[in-house]
Amino acid sequence: MSDAPALRRRFTAGLALAVAAGLGGSWAAMRGEWVNQRDDLALRRGAVTAMALDQLVGRAGGTGEPLRAALAAWQAEQPAGTEARVVRLSGARLEASTAKVDVGDQAAPRRLARSSPEDKVLYDRGQRLRGAVEGNREGGAVKPEVEVERLAGGRMRLAGPLEEDGAVVGLVQVDLAPAPARRPPAPWPMLAVAGGLLVLFWFLAPRLGGRAWAHGLLAGALFLGGLLALGAHDIRRLERDHREAQRELSDHAREVRAGTAKLLAARGLAAAPALDAGRWDVDRMRRPRGLLDERGELDLARAEAEVRKARGDAVGAVVAAALLGLLGLALVGSGLLWRFGRALVVHRQAYRYIAPAMLGTLVLVFFPFIYGIALSFTSSNIYNTSAPLPELWVGLRNYWTILSDFGIARRGADGALIWNYLNFYWTFLFTVIWTVTNVTFGVTFGLLLALVLNTRGLAFRPVYRVLLILPWAMPNYITALIWKGMFHRQFGVVNQVLAMVGIEPISWFDTPFTSFLTAFATNAWLSFPFMMVVSLGALQSIPADLYEAARVDGATRWQQFTAITLPSLKPALVPAVILSVVWTFNMFNIIFLVTGGEPNGATEILITQAYKFAFQKYQYGYAAAYATIIFGILLVYGNVQNRVTRATEGV
Repeated sequence: MSDAPALRRRFTAGLALAVAAGLGGSWAAMRGEWVNQRDDLALRRGAVTAMALDQLVGRAGGTGEPLRAALAAWQAEQPAGTEARVVRLSGARLEASTAKVDVGDQAAPRRLARSSPEDKVLYDRGQRLRGAVEGNREGGAVKPEVEVERLAGGRMRLAGPLEEDGAVVGLVQVDLAPAPARRPPAPWPMLAVAGGLLVLFWFLAPRLGGRAWAHGLLAGALFLGGLLALGAHDIRRLERDHREAQRELSDHAREVRAGTAKLLAARGLAAAPALDAGRWDVDRMRRPRGLLDERGELDLARAEAEVRKARGDAVGAVVAAALLGLLGLALVGSGLLWRFGRALVVHRQAYRYIAPAMLGTLVLVFFPFIYGIALSFTSSNIYNTSAPLPELWVGLRNYWTILSDFGIARRGADGALIWNYLNFYWTFLFTVIWTVTNVTFGVTFGLLLALVLNTRGLAFRPVYRVLLILPWAMPNYITALIWKGMFHRQFGVVNQVLAMVGIEPISWFDTPFTSFLTAFATNAWLSFPFMMVVSLGALQSIPADLYEAARVDGATRWQQFTAITLPSLKPALVPAVILSVVWTFNMFNIIFLVTGGEPNGATEILITQAYKFAFQKYQYGYAAAYATIIFGILLVYGNVQNRVTRATEGV
């Protein structure tokens, strides 16, 4: 039995931490969902307005007095603060504008002035949008076809491409008035529930005596009950707000459709094809979201699907808050946090010494690592790096794309096999072959050299040690470039030596096998010194008495090697082999500098392939997934190797 008052105080503190982390985290997540919902509604309302105007401009001819008259009529129906501009890329002209700054000498129509920063921004934006549309049609990396900019005072600017006969000829830019204000969720229910839980536990805890498990159960039950009640209330409000936002969007779309049809009729412009409000509710790629039909009415099935998705996200946030709160309760209630704090105080001088290293590791290692994993679940690329990660979230799609493609080879028209060198499994297979062959050679040759250098009475042994460690001491990128030059078809020393014995020069980088040999030779030259040094150090630590006793017993040299040398080398050699496998698996410099993946990517390893996806194809999310898979492979290998060999159990 423990001290009851101490337990009461400890678990009250634990419940307070759980309430702050759990209930506070849940409320913050719900408020974040509300903010996202509000911003999404504002963006979708703006997209409907902008796309409708784009269609109006297109039917007005996109140029001339009919366009300016139609735009003026449109402006008259808009709330204060709404402005529009139409730019033609041909001739760099501001064709029409209702902006307050475009008056007098700056009134449309006019040429965009190179000396004007604002005009330059307009022209550059139009060129970007044209490039995005054309690039997306060609199947390149997906780029946004609608640019969104937040302005001061809650206003929003949207710009979309102006098309004629399928070609982008300009842009339509709309500055929208601030969206109607919506009341955010108040924190008072959360604070009331939190205070009630703490008061209730404080009065019930004395009845539990000194039983720690009873205090933990009571605190946990109160916390979970309060969180579930508050979470259910917040989720119901979130669903209600989401449905209200959908109705507002539908009302706005129907209103814009009616106003646009009225303008078209008043100007005598083409009324066919019918205006489709469903194609105005688009994302930044101008893809219809499918929530509205052509009249602007809600598609009820799609609307409920969006509500279910929002509810699922909210439930996930509540579950995460519950786990976080229970963790805090367990840490404080069990006394672990108190003991950790006590250790910090007692050993504060030691922690002060290691604090810079811990902070550096957190900032330079753990944060990039966690961010890289998060990035792997997005469609991030060079064109959308400014967008927040939640907008780019694609879940496991990158992993599925990488791991579900088993098309390593196919039959050509002539029946011959055509290998897909960009396939993940080909690259993985080549990486495994590359790693196994290099590590096997490095361990074997390094051990043989160590055995030779460990021979008693060997003349010039210090000289040999220095010479044999030189390949490892040289920067490996210099060594890689030297070896690449040695394998040059015309000027390389390797082909010159072959010519001396009557062998025709070889184009080393034209076939996968010979290209692999060049990289293998380079890495073999770099890898054996490490294994030699490790093996030599382990050999010199073996007591000579063991060998003398074995010789007395009549053991041969081979028996001494297998019974004494190898078992004694195992604790040093196995960790070195694991380290060598990781190094070789990720040996970026040799592949990148020697073979460059030639021919046609046949000699790429996983790490160089990930690099090219990131910095040549600019598919950051896909490359992050590739890198995460590499990390997973090496993590599994290291754990399995350690468990099988048990070489580091005593470390």
